[in-house]
Amino acid sequence: MLKSTRNALLGAALVGISFSGQAYAETTLNALFMAQAAYSEADVRAMTEAFTKANPDVKVNLEFVPYEGLHDKTVLAQGSGGGYDVVLFDVIWPAEYATNKVLVDVTDRITDDMQKGVLPGAWTTVEYDGKRYGMPWILDTKYLFYNKEILEKAGITAPPKTWDELAEQAKTIKDKGLLATPIAWSWSQAEAAICDYTTLVSAYGGKFIDGGKPAFTTGGGLDALNYMVSSYTSGITNPNSKEFLEEDVRKVFQNGEAAFALNWTYMYNLANDPKESKVAGKVGVVPAPGVAGKSEVSAVNGSMGLGITSTSQHPDEAWKYIVHMTSQPTQNAYAKLSLPIWASSYEDANVTKGQEELIAAAKRGLAAMYPRPTTPKYQELSTALQQAIQEALLGQTSAEDALKTAAENSGL
Repeated sequence: MLKSTRNALLGAALVGISFSGQAYAETTLNALFMAQAAYSEADVRAMTEAFTKANPDVKVNLEFVPYEGLHDKTVLAQGSGGGYDVVLFDVIWPAEYATNKVLVDVTDRITDDMQKGVLPGAWTTVEYDGKRYGMPWILDTKYLFYNKEILEKAGITAPPKTWDELAEQAKTIKDKGLLATPIAWSWSQAEAAICDYTTLVSAYGGKFIDGGKPAFTTGGGLDALNYMVSSYTSGITNPNSKEFLEEDVRKVFQNGEAAFALNWTYMYNLANDPKESKVAGKVGVVPAPGVAGKSEVSAVNGSMGLGITSTSQHPDEAWKYIVHMTSQPTQNAYAKLSLPIWASSYEDANVTKGQEELIAAAKRGLAAMYPRPTTPKYQELSTALQQAIQEALLGQTSAEDALKTAAENSGL
């Protein structure tokens, strides 16, 4: 009798059933996200809770790191032979991750409904060499935000359509004593600065790489850095921009200390929230400006995807989780901090309500998204350019010489 009772207990444990009739979680997924722009940590936790409620046999452990730690955390975990099942990755990493077998090729998992329903441009976020390494999740670019009240006080009737107009309007605001330094950028020696630089490179019609070699030392690449230096040294840009990341820019703008700011989608609704912001109801947003004769608007591709690591022991469950997180119902429900990847979402009143101005800007900005270089050596190139931007801003060297040094150190 004792032996049979023991066997019954053992059998129950093996199938993951407790005597209360509840199922124990049979699979645990470890997922890596960022605590920065786009979806908030609370959003990601709520999305995940909905998944585990619908899939009680799967538990998901969430880890959040600053964007600046996302790449290295992923790669180091891979090197140790384990760690994460699902990782958030930037549009700049598929080349490296595919080459080094960090992510699993999921091309065959993409359904016809996914293929047809997702905005065509969003797929570039997860593609390399004709294959797909995840699902696009965050569809994003940087927009020009402006304080409507400050522009009105300065007698400015419309936001700038060109980068030169931005400088002129900022000077007007400064000269009228409304703000000492009207523009805030995220120019810290980090990827954030590369996103702002890329926005300007796209405006000036520049190139990063041509024929496998650096092409940013002349033309639009040089024009872009010269503009940054001019904006900084002329006094229209907040001097602390050289240390700012996106959250710093958001706080300065929300405090009414900037008339203009370049930032991601998420700032729109946070800056318009009276609990968060002193400028709620005064926030305008337009696509980043263009350059006369070269572009009407400018935009960097700042999108991100969710992928399965090659070391994951649970690829099927990991994919099921990714499908949930990127699904249209999930994205529509959390569309205030990151716009959906699904084309038909933009016809949904629940998605557009209260952010019509943002979506109008997104229709133009997302269509103009310009990529940062697609190369397995991206990290080296980015680091070299970050240093070049800092040295040029600080006047340690000319923009031209700084970019030449970056080209030499780019690994290309």
